[in-house]
Amino acid sequence: MSDAFSISIFVPSGDPEGLRIIEIPGWTGQGLIFPRKLFAERELQEKLPKPPHIGVYILWEPGESEQLPHTYIGQGTIQSRLSDHYHKKDFWTHAIAFTSTDSHLNRATVQYLESKLVQLASEVKRCTLENDQIPQMPALANADMAYAQSYLTKLLSCLPVLGVNFFEKPREGAAKQYLQLKGKGIEARGFEDTSGFIVRSGSQMVKDDGVAGKIPDRHRIIRDMLVRQGIVEDQGAAYKFTQDYPFRSPSGAASALLGGAVDGTKEWKDARGTPLKRLREAKLPDGPPQ
Repeated sequence: MSDAFSISIFVPSGDPEGLRIIEIPGWTGQGLIFPRKLFAERELQEKLPKPPHIGVYILWEPGESEQLPHTYIGQGTIQSRLSDHYHKKDFWTHAIAFTSTDSHLNRATVQYLESKLVQLASEVKRCTLENDQIPQMPALANADMAYAQSYLTKLLSCLPVLGVNFFEKPREGAAKQYLQLKGKGIEARGFEDTSGFIVRSGSQMVKDDGVAGKIPDRHRIIRDMLVRQGIVEDQGAAYKFTQDYPFRSPSGAASALLGGAVDGTKEWKDARGTPLKRLREAKLPDGPPQ
């Protein structure tokens, strides 16, 4: 289990989809998350840290339900860098910027944060990175390294609360019960998690036999993404997952693996053959509805 923590989200305009200011008690870091359409407005410009304050930022476009969000990660003087991207990068619709209320963030530490975030997003593969390459890791003094690592931990704890999950790896040891999927000559293992349904590394996914229209488009998009990102690799008779990977639901996972629309709550089963649907019902305090 991760340690419990508190997070403060201040909404100055009263619009929960507008500018939000993020803080954690006792942390000198501060985050601002906002939609692109507000960037030129006076209220947001007044809240952005002024030069010479520097920090790290994330730009993204959520994408459709079957597509990965496009994401760019950068660092520098927040106000000027975001202004530059506002005029020169068209893809993004949302941004979040992290800076510090004191002077501990310096050029080297924000370069460290940028490099670690790009590296982590590349490993997790839950977004399409617009960065051309992973930035070089700077050399840090011991004190700066300790501060940068602590800052990164706090930053990463904030992001999922805000719906930014591009950096989340499936938590090891999170599974209380592994489930199995079998069909069309493949086998897979997975488990339910707070982030969705996790398909385990080594699981198989059926191959596309090339028959037009056999695999619905919405599932084909997901499967093509899994191949393109290297999340699955061709093993001849089937694809094989190279890492644990989260899907939004058991049905989304089962449909991608089997190549067609299926009810994952019926297809994923425990070692005794009990489907997930019945396992869920058994956990209800008063049993399933009559």
